[in-house]
Amino acid sequence: MIDDTMFPDSRAPHAPTTEDPAPAAPPASAAQVRFQSCRWRKPSEAGSAAYCTHRDVLPMAGTTGFNPDSWCPDCSFYKLRRVPRRNDY
Repeated sequence: MIDDTMFPDSRAPHAPTTEDPAPAAPPASAAQVRFQSCRWRKPSEAGSAAYCTHRDVLPMAGTTGFNPDSWCPDCSFYKLRRVPRRNDY
């Protein structure tokens, strides 16, 4: 004869499993923040990664392997992307 003492978990209610929350994205470096606001940045499209379109950076960095940490901290071509203001006449 089988009793409940042999299998103590058989009648216990199952506790919901708690999964670890999704890992948080690593904090953006100062170079990545600067790259996000640069006017030379081309946003990612159709599976391609974002890259710098400046004529002096593009031939060396390319479009597929651009790394902001290598280019953006001391970039002398950096220009802040600004929203054009409306002219009030």
